[in-house]
Amino acid sequence: MHHLISMMFSLLVITGLQVSVESAGKRSERSVNRHYRLELTVPHGGRWGSWGPREMCPAGTYAAGFSLKVDKAPYAQKGDITALNGIRLHCIDALSSLLRLYHDYSSVRSDVGSWGRWTDIKWCPSGFLNAFLLLVEKPQGAGDDTAANTIAFTCSGGSLLQGDGTNWGDWGKWSHTCVGKAICGIQSRIEEPQGEGDDTALNDVRMFCCD
Repeated sequence: MHHLISMMFSLLVITGLQVSVESAGKRSERSVNRHYRLELTVPHGGRWGSWGPREMCPAGTYAAGFSLKVDKAPYAQKGDITALNGIRLHCIDALSSLLRLYHDYSSVRSDVGSWGRWTDIKWCPSGFLNAFLLLVEKPQGAGDDTAANTIAFTCSGGSLLQGDGTNWGDWGKWSHTCVGKAICGIQSRIEEPQGEGDDTALNDVRMFCCD
């Protein structure tokens, strides 16, 4: 009897560990060739750098949250702040969104800059990300250029989420809004490190809508 109880206890422990690991897991697979319905852009993105690859959420999932890689004081380069360096989309399926279960998600990103730290994830209280707005600083001449500083999204449930980036520049116009389901992919424009020159990192971004 004691042996049976011991076996059952061991099984419960093992099962508990598996649930804990799976709950904390963040699937890394993505659907590079996933079909998208609409490309979202804004007209005032920065002009430097080149476009990285398009990265898509796994099939059946959509972006319900995001996090940013931001370069700012006190850990920025002295005299050369690059502000927004990267954007990650965090993707879940429709059932997880409905039940507000955010523990099992996939993270996708396009190219990112070399500086900064990742912020905490901001999640839609309900629904998925479906449009975005970019804060961009115009070229500063002899001053320190930062290009894109932060991003904001609307959620299909009606909420507005603004990223924890820096605050230089101007908000332009909103992108179009996804017709159908939600944002499911991202592509970013990044300027490579300039050596002794002025670095700007992330300049522009595109989002993609899937049914």
